[in-house]
Amino acid sequence: MNVPIPRRKALQLLGIAGTSLTPVARLSAQTGSAGALQRPQVLVQIADTSPAQIDVSKDFLTGSRAAWQDFNARGGLRGRQVQVLTLEIDGQPASVRNALEQARDNPACLALVGTVADTAAAQVAALLKRQQPGLAHVAPWLQDGTEAGDETFTVFARHDAQIAHALKSLSVIGVRELTVIYASEQIYALNHSRLERTAADLKLKLLGNHPTGADARALGQRLPVDASALILFLGGTPELASFTQGLEKQARGRYVIGLADVNLQTLAQMGAARHTPVIVTQVVPVVTSALPVVRAYRQVLSRLFDEPPTPQSLAGYLSARYAQEVLAEIEGPLNRVTVLTAFQRRATVDLGGFSLGPSLARSATPFVTQSMLSSDGRVIG
Repeated sequence: MNVPIPRRKALQLLGIAGTSLTPVARLSAQTGSAGALQRPQVLVQIADTSPAQIDVSKDFLTGSRAAWQDFNARGGLRGRQVQVLTLEIDGQPASVRNALEQARDNPACLALVGTVADTAAAQVAALLKRQQPGLAHVAPWLQDGTEAGDETFTVFARHDAQIAHALKSLSVIGVRELTVIYASEQIYALNHSRLERTAADLKLKLLGNHPTGADARALGQRLPVDASALILFLGGTPELASFTQGLEKQARGRYVIGLADVNLQTLAQMGAARHTPVIVTQVVPVVTSALPVVRAYRQVLSRLFDEPPTPQSLAGYLSARYAQEVLAEIEGPLNRVTVLTAFQRRATVDLGGFSLGPSLARSATPFVTQSMLSSDGRVIG
């Protein structure tokens, strides 16, 4: 995942909201007409726009911005606009620390909301746990197994729950062997031990554990003939596209399973192998769902952005909506103490037919479902 990829280069050149970490007047497209009111409420969103994370960050930020623009158009928080200050980072620990320091030292900042993507969210959670600055870290895109402290409120199912869901589905239909591919050494280190334990509990045999390094396509081409027909791939969309293109050179058909960082629509656009069906876990409802909150998301997105609905942007929208609901219920003064207390007290929120909250994300059965990119390019929920 550390080799530049054309799509990610293009996204970086287009920019998500600029590149400066300086918070002075660095207000993203989320703010709407915030300047028209005095002393807007300020939140900070840290976004990793490095090549390894930009695929998820771009869509997540789009959904988040749509939610905050819509919120401000409907009156904001206590009649005042909410300004969401986007601090973009390059994924390196120093840039994460710098962004967190800027949020902590900004007296107007009430909370961190919707940190994205996974690596940045994990680093922020770890720093907050050590430093305990009393700053709420709300609804980040935190997928790995990092143990968050009392300041971090995860609302989406993590990798372990997604893997358990995928493997349990396989065991139910009688699958007993699985090949595992990791997109990088880092992903291997974060997930391998947990994956082995989950597979053992379900009596699944893992046939191989292959970090791809720089050349996912080559690994797909040289995958052993005796590898299982079902492959679990842990990594991003471009790496998975390359890997399936390599698999296409093999005579044996395969099914590939990915996790929530994979965008199936983008995967199809990037030319994933047509004869290799891909199944991915999702931690949000399908974007075609009739749930009121998903219908609202599609309407707001189509009105404000020329972007197709994706699970990642729906996650950004739900992250912002969760924060809005809890913030709106606070009585008395709005400050870091009252905001942190409100999130510590509020477990779940029903967002138009879909419940979201830390207790659900940490429970034994957090929300996980699956979608498939069929061999003819259709996304099937």
